[in-house]
Amino acid sequence: MKKDNNSDKITRQDAIKKMGKYAAITALGTFVILNPLKAQQFSVPQDPGGNPFD
Repeated sequence: MKKDNNSDKITRQDAIKKMGKYAAITALGTFVILNPLKAQQFSVPQDPGGNPFD
């Protein structure tokens, strides 16, 4: 005998909303990870033992 398992199914619109949330989280995570690397790439190297304002 087959059981109806409609309780775990979602609509197409709900699926699109969920994918949008995952895409936003992924984009935010990528920005947070890559932004410090980009900032470090363009920073001016400093003398490790000295005062940067000399």
